Amino acid sequence: MRPKKIKLITLIAGGAGLVLLILYTGGFLTFGKIAPGRVRAQTQAVPQGEVVRAERMELPVYHQAVGTLRPVSEVRVEARVPGRILAVKAQPGQMVAKGQELVLLDSREYRSRLEQARQALAETRAVVRRARAEHARVKQLLEGQAATRRQMEQATEAMDRAQAQEAQAQCQVEQATVALGYTRVAAPAAGRVLKRLVEPGDMALPGRPLLALEASGGLRLEALVPERLIGRVRPGQEIAVDLPAQDKRLAAKVEQIVPSADPATRTFLVKASLPHAPELYSGMYGRLLIPVERRQAVMAPARAIRMVGQLATVTLKQDGVWQRAMVTTGRRVGDKVEVLSGLMGGEELLVPAEAHGR
Repeated sequence: MRPKKIKLITLIAGGAGLVLLILYTGGFLTFGKIAPGRVRAQTQAVPQGEVVRAERMELPVYHQAVGTLRPVSEVRVEARVPGRILAVKAQPGQMVAKGQELVLLDSREYRSRLEQARQALAETRAVVRRARAEHARVKQLLEGQAATRRQMEQATEAMDRAQAQEAQAQCQVEQATVALGYTRVAAPAAGRVLKRLVEPGDMALPGRPLLALEASGGLRLEALVPERLIGRVRPGQEIAVDLPAQDKRLAAKVEQIVPSADPATRTFLVKASLPHAPELYSGMYGRLLIPVERRQAVMAPARAIRMVGQLATVTLKQDGVWQRAMVTTGRRVGDKVEVLSGLMGGEELLVPAEAHGR
């Protein structure tokens, strides 16, 4: 074959390929694909499955006020006496009971003080016994006119003074006993440990927190609501809360609205209590959903929508024939999914038998 013919054939093939490429990118060559808005009849004449219907519904439109989960009651566990920390018996996330020992302090100094106080009490009790005996002896002599009233007064004063010293020594014993008990730091309430702020070997001081404890009152969402929407929120109102990290929506109850707006952000702090859920933790992100209006939407049962890769399809009845169509889906509400395009509402949809069985 001559070179000129080869060159001519190459040019013709290249031109034909370019024309096919232009036609394909322009959408003239679909090669059996279903374009948006198009449908294609299924091969089966009588499909098997459940027939459901797409519906037009009103959905609320929400303003999402962002916030953070906080404990309803957060307790700081502190030492009431100074001392070296010997052991910390709680870890973050651990559930503890009221009165459970959390931190142990070095108690040797306080045991010594208690022993000294007990010895002092024993000595004062011996003094009291002698003073009472002397008081009784002088009283008997006075009755026999062998002692003077002045001696009786002195004996009475000595006995009273000894009894006062005994009472003071008893108080010192009680104080030393209480101080010794404070070397075992217990949980003031039942709950979950949030933070561990000390380690063994640290010095515990009154007023310095050792642990942060989330009491069993649960969690609440603290969110900032714009002042233009604060009239739509009221104490006691049930309101939805989205928790993106857990992919959950919970019903919360508005507990408190702080009656003062932040002049910098023009927002009010709203606190909504959440139901108990062990998978929720303080500090998590959440959104308070404040309804502002309603809009029309087409909703279809979620089980009637099939995913083919990234495409969502439904099987619908059109002109008496079951056909498959592509749809664009939105958010899910319960067991229904919003259909943004592809359906108008009122269409009959087929739930395949295998999906219905699941």
